[in-house]
Amino acid sequence: MYIRQSKFPNLRKYQYSAVDHSLVSRYILKPFYTNFFIHLFPLSMAPNLITLSGFAFVIVNLLTLLWYNPTLDRDCPGWVYASWAVGLFLYQTFDACDGTQARRTRQSGPLGELFDHGVDAMNTTLEVVIFAGAMNLGYSWITILTLFASLCAFYLTTWEEYHTGTLYLGLVSGPVEGVLTLCAVYAVTAFKGGSFWQRPMLEALGLPSPGFLAPVLRDMSFAQWHLVYGGIILAFNIVQSSHNVTRARRSKNLPVAPALLGLAPFFTTWLAIPLWLSLRLEILHEHILPFIFFIGASFAYQVGLIITAHLTKSPFPYFNVLSLPILAGTLDALGPFLQARLGLGWTSVLGGGPYTIAYVLACLGLSIGVYGSFVVDVVTNICDYLDIWCLSIKHPYAPNVPEKKVE
Repeated sequence: MYIRQSKFPNLRKYQYSAVDHSLVSRYILKPFYTNFFIHLFPLSMAPNLITLSGFAFVIVNLLTLLWYNPTLDRDCPGWVYASWAVGLFLYQTFDACDGTQARRTRQSGPLGELFDHGVDAMNTTLEVVIFAGAMNLGYSWITILTLFASLCAFYLTTWEEYHTGTLYLGLVSGPVEGVLTLCAVYAVTAFKGGSFWQRPMLEALGLPSPGFLAPVLRDMSFAQWHLVYGGIILAFNIVQSSHNVTRARRSKNLPVAPALLGLAPFFTTWLAIPLWLSLRLEILHEHILPFIFFIGASFAYQVGLIITAHLTKSPFPYFNVLSLPILAGTLDALGPFLQARLGLGWTSVLGGGPYTIAYVLACLGLSIGVYGSFVVDVVTNICDYLDIWCLSIKHPYAPNVPEKKVE
């Protein structure tokens, strides 16, 4: 049981709160969603089914990537990149319309937020893989850094929502401008090819190279500038989210330190991940995809725990059981390194090579099992308590009957 019996009544007290300052969302996307696209969905269609249908487009994008570019460093046919742009835009559109559909059908409730965030968490990892394939990043540290930045931004948003009770989206946010930027990247790649992004940016754009720029800056590719840009945005998000949480805690006369400690599960794990990869380069250079999917499932599980705690007003979940295989793999690889360098250490159980790869695959299976059991348990219990169904509408809205808030 992931939800204590005493916490179930808090589900009925749930009220969704969000602040969206995006001008693109306000003046372009929302009018498109509410005035046109939402009417393509019948009132009999459950909001969560819309969310899941949108996620199917991402799965199709991933499958085409694995077919045409499994090593993330090859050019694909132009139509593949174009399909990624269309698929991601449809995912964003479906994801935005599920809330409107919930209000149309009077199905708004806590399950919708849990389902929406869970799908978004999985999409974040998959989109990193697709983006790496579009820019021909390959099995490299740049792909891992992109994964870290993307998951960190999502974790910060979830952590912030838990402590403030509100989902904040700024003038520029990942769910809006970030997704549209990815769509634009895929569209450009459809015409230029993935290798285009590996060229020096200034040269590719036909811009002169200023003499005051160091050669290393003049020769930086689009992919490398992407890391610089992403790092700046991530640093801003860390400061902004920390400020919002600190302000919210102080307004309630609550200590700030326990809230900031909520960042430890994510950053502790990400201290271990690059260390593990640097000691077991065969994972990075040969089997990065199952490793990324393992990290993504572990991350989705952690985010799911936080959202569930937020909905039920439960204590913050500092512990993620799926971090243990990561720490175990890191310690196993660290022992021989310490023996060689310091004369102090321990013998590796896995020994590298095929046994390490088998361990990563086992971790992937474990993470899918743990996260799958979490999803089934939480969704089933919420549905039973609120007397609702997840992917269909159990109690259709009737104008003449008193409204019942469900989802």
